Amino acid sequence: MPQNDLTSVSHASDPATPRPRKVPRIVVLGGGSVGLYVARRLRKKLKKREAAIVVVDPRPYMTYAPFLPEAAAGSIDARDVVAPHRKALKGIDVLQGKVTTIEHGRKAVKIQPEEGDEYEVTYDQLVVGLGSVSRTLPIPGLAESAIGFKNVEEAIAVRNHVISRLDIASSTWDADLRKRMLTFTFVGGGFAGIEALAEIEDMARYATRQYDTIETSDLRFVMIEGAGRILPEVTEPMGEYALAELKKRGIEFHLNTFLSSCVDGHVVTSTGVEFDTETIVWTAGVKANPVIKEASDLPFDKLGRVIVLPTLQVATEDGEIIDGAWAAGDCAAVPDVLNPGKFCPPNAQHAIREAVRLADNIVALYKDKPAVEYNHKNVGVVASLGLYKGVAELFGFVKLRGFPAWVAHRGYHVMAMPTGNRKVRILIGWIGQFLLGRELVSLGSLHDPRQEFRNASVPPKPVGEKVEQKAESSAERAESGAKA
Repeated sequence: MPQNDLTSVSHASDPATPRPRKVPRIVVLGGGSVGLYVARRLRKKLKKREAAIVVVDPRPYMTYAPFLPEAAAGSIDARDVVAPHRKALKGIDVLQGKVTTIEHGRKAVKIQPEEGDEYEVTYDQLVVGLGSVSRTLPIPGLAESAIGFKNVEEAIAVRNHVISRLDIASSTWDADLRKRMLTFTFVGGGFAGIEALAEIEDMARYATRQYDTIETSDLRFVMIEGAGRILPEVTEPMGEYALAELKKRGIEFHLNTFLSSCVDGHVVTSTGVEFDTETIVWTAGVKANPVIKEASDLPFDKLGRVIVLPTLQVATEDGEIIDGAWAAGDCAAVPDVLNPGKFCPPNAQHAIREAVRLADNIVALYKDKPAVEYNHKNVGVVASLGLYKGVAELFGFVKLRGFPAWVAHRGYHVMAMPTGNRKVRILIGWIGQFLLGRELVSLGSLHDPRQEFRNASVPPKPVGEKVEQKAESSAERAESGAKA
């Protein structure tokens, strides 16, 4: 922690009493949409002498998840869908590490940095914005064969992998291997899965122009979805429209179907369909960060989400407020006051607005004012189905399809992207893509950059052999000098 913050940080093994603080400390767990917007809002509303703000996250940046499909398709540079914490969080202390334990009874959290010993940070107010992780199932072969689509690293890995499969398939005459290489499987037909599938299929179709030996008809894209429809976030007619449009592009859908096994890339579904693939992308839902349920004393519901009131204050099941604790976003069960009995959906639209309300309520607490309930009417949903294609439902009555929906999708999300720097970079990238086309190259070696060096390295020789070789080398040099 920086020296200017009078800290009470100690190693977990050190029972020493923390030093007292001159100003209250607000610790924000998670640097995603909730954490970043809460911290920025608090810093704007509270001066440094009024509160010290600390953000804890294992990554040094916030990822704007709605743009991951476009990053995977090469429409946006990977660096432009993230907001670096140390640039976006001016005047705020940032700790890079993983939260391992939350002990609100002691008002302390334990943090495990990437290197070094675990340490503890105490606080006066806690904001839990730990987000979610991929929700997986115990399916044989899933952990070994599949990849998620939850962060920018996974999105770029999928992009590199798909393009590399095209490269390899274009250079082989083995029909079975070629078919396996050109089969791409996605599991989960919600927003994340459909947008990822549509963008990457669009990219792969475009990429076939560069391969004389691959036709678009050689590509096989498969979607496996357990429900009877896709895009449950939109109305059924819009979902049916999206399904019909994607089917026109040759994408294969298996609805009311579950993945049963994918050992060594051999996919077996609950309906008996079997095929081989080297690409399995898992987008079948998310769950609250498991730290809340497994290593926290905060109250949580049956889904592992922190229980909160509409004011975003953490509370027991009986509605008793837990002093000094707040939560929002994917990891919190935020009541939807406009739809009693329901909870706000875990999307960026709600997360950002919840963060603003949460921060304002903390400020109100410091100014002896009452907390206000989070109340936001959903402005609609937008989804991209590839370049120049999309679906959108806005304000409950505006329904857009195709190009207008795609424009609405890009317009809404570029406005929601934090920091003006990133907004400008994204717009410039879009203009460059429009003028110059997609940049399609696989940089798969980025995922293991030392592999080539390891392969080229000479293994160590026995000590005696080393000396002998050195002597021979000296003799050779002497002989070469005499000839000269």
